[in-house]
Amino acid sequence: MLLPDITSNQNKEFPIHLKWVGMEQISVPLLIEVNKNYTAVNGQADLFVSLDSDAKGIHMSRLYLLLNEYIAGQEFNQQTLTAMMDAMLSSQKGLSQQAKLNLKFELPILKPALLSSNSGYNAYPIEIEAVQSQQSMQINVSLTIPYSSTCPCSAALSRQLLSDAVEAKFSQQTQIDKAQLKAWLESKEGSIATPHSQRSYAYIQFSLAQSVFPKLADLVTLFEQSIGTPVQTAVKREDEQAFAALNAENLMFCEDAARRLKATLESMNSVTNYQFKIEHQESLHAHNAVVHDSKF
Repeated sequence: MLLPDITSNQNKEFPIHLKWVGMEQISVPLLIEVNKNYTAVNGQADLFVSLDSDAKGIHMSRLYLLLNEYIAGQEFNQQTLTAMMDAMLSSQKGLSQQAKLNLKFELPILKPALLSSNSGYNAYPIEIEAVQSQQSMQINVSLTIPYSSTCPCSAALSRQLLSDAVEAKFSQQTQIDKAQLKAWLESKEGSIATPHSQRSYAYIQFSLAQSVFPKLADLVTLFEQSIGTPVQTAVKREDEQAFAALNAENLMFCEDAARRLKATLESMNSVTNYQFKIEHQESLHAHNAVVHDSKF
């Protein structure tokens, strides 16, 4: 029996073209490369094409089936992405001149401890957007990097209090016995003040040159190293102590973190455009310290 198909009928009442038509939040299993191996993750896909004709609508079911054929359970790379985008346009022949695919997922990456032999996983929220026209494809990447930040002002004030406490404790001595000073510093009495630290986030969006496909795990590592104080997973006491030392070596306002990140983005030849937000969720205040910046 021939079933009716009104999608291709001409829309005589409103012959208006539409920028994007499609579906959002489609569940899809993904295989994403992490350190030369592919890791299975659960993702969500948004599928769109432009409606550049007077047809009543697009063929949505074709897009859904293509997602299962080209992306679901397949190794996600330049080849599969290109094939998917080409197939989306071909499936809407005569209707569409552009296609767009958004993929959202959390990428688990195994992170070693700073000193001990332990390790654990951090999950990084990532979104990949591909926009395909008849001539070219644009890839945009969004990711979130958590890190720790310790306030330089608070650190300086804490050091001042410690200096004052040492002066008061040993005010009657012209020379301080090294063993006595060390014992006092290691005692509870020696904990005079601690600088405030907070969990912080870099929300990064950037566009890549047409021929470049993102190596996501490498990008995460690059941005973590540029800021200097990535959050940890499994830790023993030696790791926690090393993390405290790492924060002391990298005291930073949100402006400092933003400048470090911007310098990294500016050095990446494959990045054609970017914008980011730095957010320090302060422990001193009930509000956050924030920086917004962009290339253009």
